[in-house]
Amino acid sequence: MTANDSAISTRSIAVGGTSVAALAVLLFSFSFPATAWALDGFGPWTTTGLRGLLAALPAGACLAVSRAPWPARSDWPGLLVVAGGCVVGFPLLTTLALRASSTAHSAVVIGLLPLCTAAVAALRTRVRQRRAFWWAALAGAAAVLGFTLQQSAGRPGPADALLGASLLVCAAGYAEGGRLARRMPGWQVIAWAVVLALPATALTCALALPAEPVRLTAHGLAGLGYLAIVSQFGAFVLWYRGMAAIGVPKASQLQLAQPLLTLCWAVLVLGERLPAAAAVTAVLVVACIAVTQRR
Repeated sequence: MTANDSAISTRSIAVGGTSVAALAVLLFSFSFPATAWALDGFGPWTTTGLRGLLAALPAGACLAVSRAPWPARSDWPGLLVVAGGCVVGFPLLTTLALRASSTAHSAVVIGLLPLCTAAVAALRTRVRQRRAFWWAALAGAAAVLGFTLQQSAGRPGPADALLGASLLVCAAGYAEGGRLARRMPGWQVIAWAVVLALPATALTCALALPAEPVRLTAHGLAGLGYLAIVSQFGAFVLWYRGMAAIGVPKASQLQLAQPLLTLCWAVLVLGERLPAAAAVTAVLVVACIAVTQRR
């Protein structure tokens, strides 16, 4: 293989990885509206428990059918971080927050998540990024943060502590999962994490179902189904695959677009009004993403 062929192959992998990660972001962007739907029929603890419990069905089936080998002993701590952050912590904390906060305000978590994920990944892997990358990441996060705070009139509410905690645990889960996806297939990372979380999600269901009201509405069932099959498993398969191809920091910055996509879904699905500042913010975010994706 010539040097030119090698360069073309590397570019192809990068483009493919970026496309896969971008598709995952699109799927993740509907998670908050789906959570709002799920809360129409289930309590927050029940939603979190059932979300993880139902996601374990396709995850376990994929592991069994493919006869996936057991992870190496050195990988178990990382998988526990993914399970605690992405399967239990983030879903529970954001679901609790959405009971007291609007979808637009809660999007501040997603606005800051890419920067936090890149920072955690840099500390964990000690891979250095260009200075321009960090300036663009900070600018994109600031644009999204300013936009979402403007929509909530700049008044932090009681849910902000939950949103801040969810930001930290999810960033750790994303960064650790992206690192593991370089050593095992990305789908196995989330599949093992979902299975590892089964004791916690099953116990949550057992305690929450008798204590919280349940109404089997169409919105509630549709929202729960999306959270379990797509948000908790399917989108993560694509996400970790994209992270393995282009790296955790670059993949994470694609999520700068997620709050704006979430707001679009909120308008189309939840009937919320789209602010006039959305278009300006979208242009700024796209520009920042373009800078972070440069090699």
